[in-house]
Amino acid sequence: MHGTTAPAPSDDRGRRAAVRAWCLYDWANSAFATSVVAAILPVYFAGIASRTMAPHQATARWAFASAAAMLLSGVLAPTLGAWADRGARRKPLLAACVAVGALGTLALAFAPANDWRVILLCFGVAFIAFAVGNGLYDALLPAVAEPDEMHRVSSRGFALGYLGGGILLAVHLAMILKPEWFHLPDAATATRIALASVAAWWVGFSLPLFRHVREPLREAVAGPQRAPISQVFHTLMSLRKRPDLWRFLLAFWLYSDGIGTVVKMATVYGSEVGIGRSHLIGSLLLVQLVAAPASLAFGRLVKPIGPQRAVVIGLAGYVLITICGFIMTRPIHFWMIAVLVALFQGGTQALSRSMFVTLIPRRQTAELFGFYSVSEKLAGVVGPLLFGTVASLSGGGRYAVLTLMPMFIAGAFLLMSVNLERGAAQARADEA
Repeated sequence: MHGTTAPAPSDDRGRRAAVRAWCLYDWANSAFATSVVAAILPVYFAGIASRTMAPHQATARWAFASAAAMLLSGVLAPTLGAWADRGARRKPLLAACVAVGALGTLALAFAPANDWRVILLCFGVAFIAFAVGNGLYDALLPAVAEPDEMHRVSSRGFALGYLGGGILLAVHLAMILKPEWFHLPDAATATRIALASVAAWWVGFSLPLFRHVREPLREAVAGPQRAPISQVFHTLMSLRKRPDLWRFLLAFWLYSDGIGTVVKMATVYGSEVGIGRSHLIGSLLLVQLVAAPASLAFGRLVKPIGPQRAVVIGLAGYVLITICGFIMTRPIHFWMIAVLVALFQGGTQALSRSMFVTLIPRRQTAELFGFYSVSEKLAGVVGPLLFGTVASLSGGGRYAVLTLMPMFIAGAFLLMSVNLERGAAQARADEA
């Protein structure tokens, strides 16, 4: 026998407010993913690190730091998720992640301009909080959306995230390329102000979620009450009894590895190839603006072809992206890659999130989204490590790009082997 979850708001207005507030968190934290992870900080770091090392060494160090942050967040996410499930603490723990992540981002703005190690440390703290918080945020999706609207709400969240991240990135792009417009002395000062603004944006637009989204009530779980770490190991062992959930996680592990590596390494690799800063940041702005409607379009593909086939279309697009990355030599090539990423990234990630929701019992959402994050984050360890190793051995990132293609192809084949209906039925049985 299990307990009840928090009821949906009784009036339709309250329910719509909860959906908007939940989606708005994507708008809030996407500024970190866009401006810090993908656009501004990698270029800023490459410029500082290149004063004391070769460009390909800076690429490798960024990759290794990203892998370390991924590994730590992958270990923390399911343990904290199990603790949040057990005590109905998803929202308080998410609030702590927002606070730590914002402070880490703010610290980047005040880090010494000649010490790349401090920059990597601040980035690691902020990224771990960002990643753990994402799992808790995703776990609140069943609290705001009915089963038949999961795909649509998830896609809407990603669309708002791209739009919000794009708007702030546009401001950052103008500040960095034309600091005199903002009465700033130089691009370095503009970069620091941009990083500080990400922290304020993240906190400010997170507040509606804490006001309007209800914390699901604690579930009464039959059986022994385990400590969070013991519960994580118990759940991990039980995944073999859920074959469709297990296969989905493996598939996601593979293709999210490639997607995450593209996001983290694109601008650093572009800098190495010789693509100018204006092209790097401008093309990433294009990604944000095009990806918002593309994410919504992917949500509409679910009805005619199903979520699995829609994601496979996105993964085929990523195979093309890796080929373009290998032959990239000019700015126009980087812009072409940006357009392809914009078309496929958001929809692929949004539908993966909503498919996963259908495969898990409600009483373990935070813990199992922690495992979802583990799949994503530990995969994110392998990709950057492999990318950095090949870049170091080959003297550049060109051949490292090709290491991503097998991840997309194998992930697509494994995803199509998942029986979503059978997996959803097992999740409902586990709730009984």
